[in-house]
Amino acid sequence: MIKEEKGKSAVWRKGYVQVYTGNGKGKTTAAFGLALRAAGAGLPVFIAQFAKGGDYSEIRAFRRFEGLITLKQYGSGSFIHGKPAEGDIRAAQKALSEIREVFVAGRYKVVILDEVNIATFFDLISVDDLVALIEGKPGDVELVITGRNADPRVLEKADLVTDMREVKHYYTAGVPARDGIER
Repeated sequence: MIKEEKGKSAVWRKGYVQVYTGNGKGKTTAAFGLALRAAGAGLPVFIAQFAKGGDYSEIRAFRRFEGLITLKQYGSGSFIHGKPAEGDIRAAQKALSEIREVFVAGRYKVVILDEVNIATFFDLISVDDLVALIEGKPGDVELVITGRNADPRVLEKADLVTDMREVKHYYTAGVPARDGIER
């Protein structure tokens, strides 16, 4: 049992596995909010973005937390649907290798695998590889997994699962993604 001191939050001894999935907006936003909270508490964060590339607003914001938040993109930024290019598959495989190294190094207390569920859905990496990452995470690391179409085996391994459900979105009325809000 973790004992909290008055006025101070407890430092965890066990990291959990969180999954943010579903068709609604907010999966990456929830994970990135957690990254900011962790950085604010002085905890080093590693974010691996699968199938994404480009200079989004959140990428620019995280540069201000250099030393506490490390974000690496493993994708061309052009793959969304259909058959992935060989380069996207290689990038996702490189991410797996680097995440294993991150676990071994022991520097980061929070590891976020953004859009990794999409990477498994489109066979950039196998679900077996993702499950092996979950099973191989160090005990004191919080692992956060995002993306639509989370595989049932991933959900089974998770300690927390949030399914974001879209009720209404202005995108369907033709409003494009806006800087600072959606990208």
